[in-house]
Amino acid sequence: MDKLMVFSGNANPQLAKDICKYLKISLADALVERFSEGEIRVKINENVRGRDVFVVQPTCPPPNENLMELLIMLDALRRASAQRITAVVPYFGYARQDRKDQPRVPITAKLVANLLTVAGANRILTMDLHAGQIQGFFDIPVDHLFAVGVINDYFSKNKFKDIVVVSPDVGSIKMARAYAKRMSAGLAIIDKRRISPEKTEVMHILGEVEGRDALIVDDLIATGSSLIEAVETLKAAKARSVRAAITHGVLSGPAVERIDKCKDLQELIITDSIPLPKEKQHPRIKVLSIADLLGEAIKRIRTEESVSSLFD
Repeated sequence: MDKLMVFSGNANPQLAKDICKYLKISLADALVERFSEGEIRVKINENVRGRDVFVVQPTCPPPNENLMELLIMLDALRRASAQRITAVVPYFGYARQDRKDQPRVPITAKLVANLLTVAGANRILTMDLHAGQIQGFFDIPVDHLFAVGVINDYFSKNKFKDIVVVSPDVGSIKMARAYAKRMSAGLAIIDKRRISPEKTEVMHILGEVEGRDALIVDDLIATGSSLIEAVETLKAAKARSVRAAITHGVLSGPAVERIDKCKDLQELIITDSIPLPKEKQHPRIKVLSIADLLGEAIKRIRTEESVSSLFD
């Protein structure tokens, strides 16, 4: 463990500090700032030659700035002769375009995977990818963690009764099934049709939710429109209460305003994969820490132990 070093960009320094606290090490020193014209300036202020280096940097808003910071840090560490460089990207942005579903569109998830590899990453540590197949876009090892254990612990302590886990769309069924299995809960699916990239039309619910405590699970919340539609649909179907557990709280645009207006949503649970600024904090938004989970994964990668056992 004496060769282990953890660096952080400006995307989520608090998460990096919490990870280091779990690992009982100090956050390594790096300068990440801007030149006068806005270009990113990086300087690694510690010797990393022959070290096992981890860079904590989710590509959360502003995604372009944070992604570029990560790429430049990886390049600096590679040129400084780090033995192995692991990009710890709790929230992997640009993942929603993971296939050509229309003519003349990019596959940005593959593009970003290529950029990270070329910049110098030898390994990727991430969490709840928008699509599991994105792991295959990398030609380097990918450790894909899940927030289900952290969220399940929260609900176990609060002892909610008669929970039914709800998938907000067909694409999230696998995640919802994992939650339902962990919680020994029922499973329901909201069948919806997407009108545009920002708007959906809810069709109907598959499963029994009447008189039960519904828990909507998903990988990310952006503007919140799909979540609010799902909440309204579940309440119309006479669910006793509605909560949501969503790993990555992007909360862009009018998301917080929509959550504030939707009184039927009793609680929104997110993780600190993305920092929650003060202006987006709300009494019904609960943030759970994934620092210990990431810290344990980093520890096991360093000591060449199994990371998959964290899923059990």
